[in-house]
Amino acid sequence: MHYAFPPLIPVAQRFDRPRLTNVDGEMKDQMKKIARDDVAGKSIAITVGSRGIADLPEIIQSLVRNLRDLGADPFIVPSMGSHGGATAEGQIKVLEGYGITPESVGAPIRSSMEVVEVDRLSDGTPLFIDKIASEADGIVIANKVKPHADFKGQYESGLVKMLCIGLGKHKGAVALHDHGFGRFAELLPRAAEVLLARLPVVFGLAILENAFDDLMHLEVIPTGQILAREKELLKLAKSSIGRIQFPEIDVLIVDEIGKNISGEGMDPNVTGRPGSRLPGFDAPSIQKIVALDLTPQSKGNGVGIGSADLTTRRCVEKINLGAMYTNAITATILEPAKLPMILNSDHDAICVALKTCNRIQPQDAKIVRIKNTLELDQVQISPALRVWVDSNERLDEIGPPAQMQFLPSGKLT
Repeated sequence: MHYAFPPLIPVAQRFDRPRLTNVDGEMKDQMKKIARDDVAGKSIAITVGSRGIADLPEIIQSLVRNLRDLGADPFIVPSMGSHGGATAEGQIKVLEGYGITPESVGAPIRSSMEVVEVDRLSDGTPLFIDKIASEADGIVIANKVKPHADFKGQYESGLVKMLCIGLGKHKGAVALHDHGFGRFAELLPRAAEVLLARLPVVFGLAILENAFDDLMHLEVIPTGQILAREKELLKLAKSSIGRIQFPEIDVLIVDEIGKNISGEGMDPNVTGRPGSRLPGFDAPSIQKIVALDLTPQSKGNGVGIGSADLTTRRCVEKINLGAMYTNAITATILEPAKLPMILNSDHDAICVALKTCNRIQPQDAKIVRIKNTLELDQVQISPALRVWVDSNERLDEIGPPAQMQFLPSGKLT
């Protein structure tokens, strides 16, 4: 199958770009909110999850150093629910993929899937926490605050979810996911209230990024302020994410998906396709999505591939079904783990996507190509979308149109 593909035009999408560059200086200022007596002489468990975060090793290293300066004995607890194949070793490997090692952050990593039951909600739902963390004198809940990929609420991805699900390991994640994402908006704050009352949480460390995946904000939040402050920070995070600034797309070409990019491989806040099928995701209308490859940082967890309509053999061959299925089953959402139509090459997948779009001829298709759903400052578009560039002051052509180039194997260069 061969088409005369329309050329693609490189376009810059302009977003506001507030940046935090002095991590250690900001951390020192933020840590002034914490009294020495709150941590001195105490073992402190720091949560680190499975999401890609800008400057994460530097942030955790600075946090460790500042805690030590206050006389504490900090260590890292992998806090990622069932990720990493739901094994202690797998979760350490996930952290290594993000540059988090004992050497890089200056603190030991203590990984286990063993949990203890802390309490139960009024409906009988058990609340679990990592056993190692439960035995520490104090806990620091550190996580990125951002819109969630499956549901909308006052608390989505952030400190509350890290406390309730990430730190709950596989067993804790299953207990809450059994309710379904449709209940998370009211379930998570209820669970967090109970856990914050029962656990020695010293403070939260909220991390926010801008639309370019740069670090833009760090904030130490004393325990009693976590629930109130996270709601405000989520509003800031939602206003700062990158989006595709075209209202209608026939074919969206995504060079790579992955767990380091989004919990669902491709961020539904960008594609409008949450695996939960819940409402509230504002995105362009897209006829077909083509996912070409899986990032190495995903360690074979291809969850999110189900949001694509077509993919390639090389992408599917990188998927570890065990890791992907464990993640999907724990989340009780199977859609993101379903395999789309698999084509032999990038060229063939794009051809079939164009062939199966309705109401267009391939040469007139509205095509957008992105690297992934995190890096959206530069995209490529077909001429049919040029009218939107002319009318949007946040869009600029930055080069001439060029034909898509393929290797003899059919791989898009």
